[in-house]
Amino acid sequence: MKKILVIAMALLPLMMMAQARIGIVNSQQLFDLMPEKADAEAKLKPLSDKYHAEYELLQREFDKKYADYQTVAADASMPEAIKERRVHELQESDKKMRDFERRAADDIAAQRVALTKPIADKIQAAIRQAGEQGAMDVVFDTAVTPIAYTGPNTVDITPIVKRLLGLE
Repeated sequence: MKKILVIAMALLPLMMMAQARIGIVNSQQLFDLMPEKADAEAKLKPLSDKYHAEYELLQREFDKKYADYQTVAADASMPEAIKERRVHELQESDKKMRDFERRAADDIAAQRVALTKPIADKIQAAIRQAGEQGAMDVVFDTAVTPIAYTGPNTVDITPIVKRLLGLE
């Protein structure tokens, strides 16, 4: 009798799991269909273009300094102190370019997050609503969590979420 009770207790979580309703959704597919995505990209483009133009200016300055350095380095009569100063200028110019590139990338990324967060929030709310409507216990996002296999009882709620978002 004890053995049967122990086996029943061990199998209880498995039996409960068999009753779970599992859904999947692809949030990236939904995001790509959102009309707000194009608006966000259109707002990011001018910022990106400005940073690109400024970076090209820094690159031209670096190229000029490098050409000047090559001329000085090739002159055997040039004092070492002048050559060292030119090398230092090149290093500073390179550092300035790298710092600018990092700050630009950070700013663009922050702007992208600010512009896309409302879209992601809207999608998440629709996923939650679709999950509740379908009485889902769990919904996995296949764009974030790769799933190797889904059984026949798994429900793809992406079409439901599309309908809730007005994407059909």
